[in-house]
Amino acid sequence: MLTRFFKRMISNITAKENILSFFLGLALVFCYAPFSYYWLMAILLPAWLYTIQGKSAKAAAKQGFIFAFGWFSAGISWVHVSIDQFGGLPLAVSILLMILLCLYLALFLALACYVSARFSPHKKLNLWLLLPFWLFSEFLRGVLLTGFPWLTIGYSQIDGPLAAFAPILGEKGISALVIIISIAIVSVIKQQKRSLNIALLCSIAVVSLLLQNTSWVKTTGKTVKTVMVQGNIKQELKWAPELTWPTMLKYLDLTRQHYPADIIIWPESAITAVEPSTQAQDFLEIAQSSALLNNSAIISGIIDYNVNSRNYYNNLVVLGQQSPEDEQGSYQYNNENRYAKHHLLPIGEFVPFADWLRPLAPFFNLPMSSFSRGDYVQPNLIANGYHLLPLICFEVAFAEQLSANFSDQTDLLLTVSNDAWFGDSHGPHQHLEIVRMRALEFGRPFLRATNNGITAVVDHQGNILKQIPQFEQAVLATQVPLVKGITPYARYTRVIDFAIPLLLLLFTFLYQRQYNLRETTD
Repeated sequence: MLTRFFKRMISNITAKENILSFFLGLALVFCYAPFSYYWLMAILLPAWLYTIQGKSAKAAAKQGFIFAFGWFSAGISWVHVSIDQFGGLPLAVSILLMILLCLYLALFLALACYVSARFSPHKKLNLWLLLPFWLFSEFLRGVLLTGFPWLTIGYSQIDGPLAAFAPILGEKGISALVIIISIAIVSVIKQQKRSLNIALLCSIAVVSLLLQNTSWVKTTGKTVKTVMVQGNIKQELKWAPELTWPTMLKYLDLTRQHYPADIIIWPESAITAVEPSTQAQDFLEIAQSSALLNNSAIISGIIDYNVNSRNYYNNLVVLGQQSPEDEQGSYQYNNENRYAKHHLLPIGEFVPFADWLRPLAPFFNLPMSSFSRGDYVQPNLIANGYHLLPLICFEVAFAEQLSANFSDQTDLLLTVSNDAWFGDSHGPHQHLEIVRMRALEFGRPFLRATNNGITAVVDHQGNILKQIPQFEQAVLATQVPLVKGITPYARYTRVIDFAIPLLLLLFTFLYQRQYNLRETTD
C-alpha cells in the first residue's frame, strides 16, 4: 500500500513537471515579435532550468523535449498557415505535419539535455554543462537538412539591453548570455555559490550598460534615397497567367510616382514573367528605360530559367542606372549584376525525394518549388554606384552566409520576401526581428521589401526607421543614412560563432575535472 502511494505521488509529480515544461516552452512565444516581452525570458527560462537541474539523463532529455515542443509549437505556428491555406491537405493532415516538424525540432534540445547529463558529475544534470551542449545543438539545428535556425534565444533580446553585445558576439553570443544569466539566477535561488553568481550577473549588467553608448561604425553624413514598393498581390492570384502584365505594370506605375530615387526595390518574384521569356524581356526593357530616364536603379525579384542548365533560379536583377557613369543601354539577359538565391526553403523551393512526395499532395507540388541553388559566395549587387548585399527571404536567418558575402565596400544590406504565404501570423514579425539583429551585428542599414508586409528600413543599430502596414498597397520612400567601419562580429563571424561554444565546453570540462579531483581527494 505504502509503495503504491509513493509511486502514485512520483507519477503525479512527473506529470505536473511535464505540463509545466510544456507551458513554459509555449510561453516563450511572448518573448519574440510581435509581442517582444524580452524581459519575460529571464523568468521563463530560469523557471524551467530550475525544474531540470539534477535530473538523470533520461529525465532531462524528456523535459528538454517537452519544453522545446511547446517552444516551437507556439513559436513557429505561422508555418501551419501556409500548409493549411496552400497545401491542399485535409486539416487533420496539415496539423499532423506541423506536429511532426515541432517534434523534429524538439529533438535537438532533448539531445543537449541527455548528453550534458551523461557528462555531469554522478550523471545528474549540471546546468553549466548544459550550456555548451545547448549551443552545439542550436548549431546542428541550423545546418542539418539545410538548417532551420529560426527562433533561437538571442533574437528575443533585440529590444533589450543585451542587444548591445550583438556587434561583438552576434546573436549566438547573446543566446549564450541569456542561458548564462538564467543558470546564474537558478544558482542564486538555490544558494549555490551565491556570491560568485551575483557577481557574474552584475558584471554582465555593467558591461551591457557600458556598451549601450559604444558605436562600432560611424555615419558618413551622406544618405541614399530608397523607394520600396509593396504590391500587396494575393498569393492565390500571383501566378495567374492573365494577371502577369497587370501585376508587373502595377509595380512600374507605383514606382513612377516616386522618381527620382537612387535605388528602387521590388519584392521577391515581383516580375511574374519567367526570364528569358518574351513577356519578361519586353517588360524588363520597359523598366530599364524608365529607370535610366530618371537616373534610378531598380532591383527586382524574378524567376530565371537557365536554358543551358535547364534549371530554375530565384533571382534578383538590377535595372537602370548601375553606376552614375552608365550610359543608356538595353537590358542584357544573364548579365553578372544579379543574384541567385543560395539557401532554398525545403518544400517551398525544392522538394527532397521529389519523385516520391510530389504525387502525394499539392503541398509537395507548390508553384515554383523546383529551384536550383546559386553560389554560396556572390558579388554584391551594384545599383547607382552603391553596393548592396542581397539575401532572399529565409536566407536572412543565416548570419554565416551574410558574413561570407560581406566586405568593407558593402553599403547596404538587402532582403526581399513574399510573406503572403503566412497570412496575418507571427512569421513576418519574427522575420523583421531577424533583419534587425543582422543590421546590428554587421553595422549596416538593412532594406526589407516584401509583397504584403512587413516592408521596412532598419538602421545600422537595428532600429526601424520607417515601415508600412501589412496587407496594403503602399510605397516606402526613405533617406537612409550611410555608414563606414566594421563591427568585430562582421570581421570575425566564423571565429566568434565557433569560439563561444568551444570555450564554454572547455571551461565546463575543466570544471568537471576539478570536481572529480576534489571528490577523489575527499
